Amino acid sequence: MAVLLFHKPYGVLSQFTPEPGSSWASLAAFIDVPGVYAAGRLDADSEGLLLLTSSGPLQQRLTDPRWGHWRRYAVQVEGTVTPDHLQQLRSGMIVQGKRTLPAKAALLADPAVAERQPPIRHRLSVPTGWLELELREGRNRQVRRMTAAVGLPTLRLIRTAIDLMDGQAPLNLEGLAPGQWRQADSGENARLEGVLRRPAVHSPGRGGRAGGGKGGQGGAGG
Repeated sequence: MAVLLFHKPYGVLSQFTPEPGSSWASLAAFIDVPGVYAAGRLDADSEGLLLLTSSGPLQQRLTDPRWGHWRRYAVQVEGTVTPDHLQQLRSGMIVQGKRTLPAKAALLADPAVAERQPPIRHRLSVPTGWLELELREGRNRQVRRMTAAVGLPTLRLIRTAIDLMDGQAPLNLEGLAPGQWRQADSGENARLEGVLRRPAVHSPGRGGRAGGGKGGQGGAGG
């Protein structure tokens, strides 16, 4: 079973096939390992940790919310983040007619993140802030829709970690600059194989099924 950890830059699709008529790059511009596909997806305008694997069952486990894998995001928003905003995000909200699962949300001091290329454009007269948001479901553009719903439009979205729910530190971006990838090491591979042996922690139906498969279309959140 092959597993790669990739720091996806802004402007890159989470697939190896370019979209006709699109200016976004594909994974093929960065990764030349055959037989691997994204386990879930980050939208082209989102950045951060993307796992790729040759294992269909692992893709499914990592993207289906029944297995409860928390994904951590650093989110730059337009506006001043208040305790009320954080409580709304934690409690769950109606997004596109469905209530989100409870999330983890906290104010984030200016994180040590790489500059985005191209840089963020924002209005100088409007303050910006950062928050850390953790989700265990992956609806289409969920983070952006959630922050917009509380009046904090997302300016920048970076997935920083994926929790394998095994009591150890989450997989993260440590040592990876934007555009870089590495193979999972032996310890990480053993942990990922353990993911396949564990039972689901949530019943289906609440929040839906994120999917997976070779298209890697589930588990986005971004």
